[in-house]
This record gives sequence, structure tokens and C-alpha cells, in this order.
Amino acid sequence: MLVTAVQNNLKDTILFHIKQCSNLKTLESIYATMFKTNFNQDCFLMNQFITASSSFSSSHINFATSTFTHITKPNALVYNALIKACVHSHSSNQALLHYIHMLRNCVLPSSYSFSSLVKACTLLTDSVNGKILHGHVWKYGFDSHVFVQTTLVEFYSSLGYVCDAKKVFDEMSERDVYAWTTMISACVRNNDVESAAKLFDEMPEGKNTATWNAVIDGYAKLGNIERVEILFKEIPLKDIISWTTLMSCYSKNKRYGEVVKLFNEMVNEGNVVPDEVAITTVISACAHLGALGFGKEVHFYLMVNGFGIDVYIGSALIDMYAKCGSVEKSLLVFYKLQEKNLFCWNSMIDGLAAHGYAKEALRMFEEMERERIRPNRVTFVSVLTACTHAGFIQEGRRLFVSMIEDYCISPQVEHYGCMVDLLSKGGLLEDALEMIRGMEFEPNSFIWGALLNGCKVHRNLEIAHVAVQNLMVLEPSNSGHYNLLLNMYAEVNRWSDVAKIRTKMKDLGVEKRCPGSSWIEINKEIHVFAASDKFHPSSGQVHSLLVELDEQLRLAGFAPEMGSVLY
Repeated sequence: MLVTAVQNNLKDTILFHIKQCSNLKTLESIYATMFKTNFNQDCFLMNQFITASSSFSSSHINFATSTFTHITKPNALVYNALIKACVHSHSSNQALLHYIHMLRNCVLPSSYSFSSLVKACTLLTDSVNGKILHGHVWKYGFDSHVFVQTTLVEFYSSLGYVCDAKKVFDEMSERDVYAWTTMISACVRNNDVESAAKLFDEMPEGKNTATWNAVIDGYAKLGNIERVEILFKEIPLKDIISWTTLMSCYSKNKRYGEVVKLFNEMVNEGNVVPDEVAITTVISACAHLGALGFGKEVHFYLMVNGFGIDVYIGSALIDMYAKCGSVEKSLLVFYKLQEKNLFCWNSMIDGLAAHGYAKEALRMFEEMERERIRPNRVTFVSVLTACTHAGFIQEGRRLFVSMIEDYCISPQVEHYGCMVDLLSKGGLLEDALEMIRGMEFEPNSFIWGALLNGCKVHRNLEIAHVAVQNLMVLEPSNSGHYNLLLNMYAEVNRWSDVAKIRTKMKDLGVEKRCPGSSWIEINKEIHVFAASDKFHPSSGQVHSLLVELDEQLRLAGFAPEMGSVLY
């Protein structure tokens, strides 16, 4: 009796230390004690020990496996712990091997065994062994087990076998909220939102936030903002995924003002703490809106609330500051980043290029190469844009060749667009036209438009006519191209050609349908103005101020260029 009491006390002590253990070194000391006292043969303690050892790091699975080999008669508890630890440690093949060993030792698997094993096949995208395990689920009597069956639904749907997933789901004698949510998510993943919505409506009471999020995500992928908004308002309890799904939906549909409003609403409610996805989404929205003031507030919010600025948030901040015109702040964020990935470098180079800091952008590119960060297609679009702004024709040509020969990057339409723009602005219109004709794919309207703009600058009507002929095919309703050629004819007094173009525009019904617009941020509110817009509450004051400014310009001796205002 005394010996038993001492053993029980030691067992309790070992269990306590295993649960309190916070590092692998201490755990190794605990195992040494277990080995000396023969408690390494206690299956319950070894279950706890293996679970603890796998929780520290995925790289420590070998230690757990080595301790397992010393167990004389491991039971299902120990096997389950080891199989789960292997799956957790991204060693799914090893988990399947332990299962084979388990069966050979005549140890019957439990529901916990199958939930981990099926997940292993899901991670391996192993349909063969997954289907074999499905057979074993039936063989060992777990065909009615809710959690095991739900894991099978996840397995089949993840591998694209949605019909098989639905069959497993339909044959379930009992379904919990997790099973319903898994099947709904499977339909969404397969872009079958109609079936997902039908299941959602059929689902009995007890929908959780994850279920709502799955359906919202489905409609968001379809771009059905109205339905997403309705469902979002109906969610009883919103989590961070609910908020970020709607924010991402707004962002993908270029409703950046709504992103900012929703982020404000989330922070003001105070029930949910923004995560990295929410932060990067709202920073990106600020970049598109040019909302520097609010972007700075988000940056301040990050610092006050202890957010670490990683490469994703960092690249978003760099891009936002650059697009809002604060290049110095953008550089400050860039150089403060402890770690910089390709996205950070691209954002910084693009920001410098966009604001005309061509030499600085090219120096940044050289620094990037010295750091052995391999540039991608986006990088070369930015450096070629920098060359275009500065008129660095030879440097642009060198970089274009380097992209192909040194980095094995096939030029895309964006790269050709930059080169055509560079050559056209430099007056090398014949070279630009030759490059267009030598492209392996059809040039788009941007490329022909760049050539046309170069023709306008250098007054080359012959090549301009070629560009416009192609633009008429690509964008027959775009009035801008017609007007540019019309103004070029007018500048050399070819009024008969002006009349012909106007007649053609009239016959084709070409007119300026989309007025230019701009926006400004005042007190966290985005104000949008369009050409000839009279809908804004302050439009009267704005127009009065414009008239006053125009009068002051005239008094100062300013004379506007009248050569391009025929339309």
C-alpha cells in the first residue's frame, strides 16, 4: 500500500511538471526521471508527454518519436498522441506509418485516431490512403461518429470531390454545427454559393459565427456586395473574420471609402481587435484614396496598440505614404523595417518612380540587387517607369535586356508599355512602332495610347494615324483618342481632316461619357468631385472659387494653351 501511494504521488508530480513545462530542456529532464522510475511505460503519462513535446516546436517530433520507441506496449492513447503530433509537425507521412504499426501491433484505433489520420491525408492531398481510411472508419464502427464524418467531409471537399463530401454529409445520422459549417464551406470553396445558401437556410437553429462567415465569404467571392451587407448586418455576433471579409469585398470592388468607414466602425465598437488583414486592407484603401491623414492615424493606432510592423503591414505603409505623396515618410518606414521582402522593395521603388525620383529609384534597385533580393516582373515595371519619367532611354533599354537575359523574365504587356512610352516620349517613334510590331502578343490600348501621346508631343501625324486606327478597334467608344488626333490636325490647320473626324465621331456615337474625377480628405471624410459636377453640397462655393482663381491667373498674366481645347 505504501509503495502504491508513493508511486501515485510520483505520478501526480510528473504529470504536474509535464503540464507546467515551458521548454524542451526541462521536458528532457522530466523524461530522464520517467525513464529511471519506469514511468516511461505508463501510457497515460506518455500520452501527456508526447502531446507536450509536440507543442513546443514542429521540429521536435523526432524527440517524441524516440521516446515512443522505448514503450513496450503502447496503447491507443499513446499512438493517438504520436499520430496527432506528427500531423501537427507537418510529418503526415510519418503519421500514416505509425497507424500501420498500430494495426500490426493489434491496437484498435479510436475516433481520435481517424480524425488525425484523415487530416493527414487532407494535408498530403492523398486521395488513395484517404479512401482506404474511409473504409477503415466503417470497418471499426465509426460511420456514425459526427466528428470523424465531418473530417471526411473536409477531406473530400478539400481534394475537390465535393459530390463525395455531400454524400458523406447526407448519410450522417447526426450533424452538429461544425458539420453544417464544413459542408457550407465546401460548397463555397467549389464556387457553388447557391448550394451553400440553401444549406444555410436548411440548417437548424444554432448557426455560429463561422457558419455566417462561410456564406458571407461565398457571396463576397461573387462580388454580390448587397447580399454580403445584408448578411453582415444579421450576424448575431461578429468576429474579426466577419469584418475583414466585408472590408476585403469592398476593396476588391474598389469601394475604398466604405473600407475606411467600416474600419472606423469596427474600432469604435471596440468588440473586436483588428488583425493584420484588417490593417493592411484599410492602409491599402487609404493609398487608393490618397487619404494621408487617416493613413497616419492607422499607423499611429498600430504603434499605440503594440502591433509589430512586419513585411506585409510594412509594404502596405510604404505604398500608402508613397501614393499619398509623402515619399520621405515612406522611406522612413522602409529603412526602419527589420526584415524586408520583395514586396517592400517593390513598394519603395514604385513610390520613388511614381513621384519622379528616377535616380533614387534606380539606386534603390541597385541596392536591392546587392542585397541579393531577386527582382520580379513588378520590379521591372517600376524601374522602367522611372526611366520613362526621367527620359533615361539607354538605361531603360539596358534594364529591359537585363530583365530578359539576366533574370529570365519574359516581358509582358506592361513592360512593353513602359518601353513604348519611353521611346515615344524620347522622339524615337519609329523604334517604338517597330517594338510594337515585334511583340509576341497583341498590343493593348495602353501601348497604342503611349505611342499616340508621343506622336502628339513630336507632331508625327503619320504614326499617330496608325495608332488611332488600332485604338478605334480596341476602344471604339473612347473619345480621347479621336480628340487627340483631331487636335493634332487642328494645330497644322488641316481643317478638312478635323471635320472628317468629327463626322466619324458623330456617326459612331462617340462622346465623352465618363467625366474625370478627383477627391480630397477633410476631417476623415472623402469628398469626390467630377467634371461638371453640381451634386456636391458645396459645388456652388467650389465653382465660385474657381472663377475667382481664374480671374487672378489672368491678372497675373497667365495665358492658357488653346491648341488642344477643340472638343
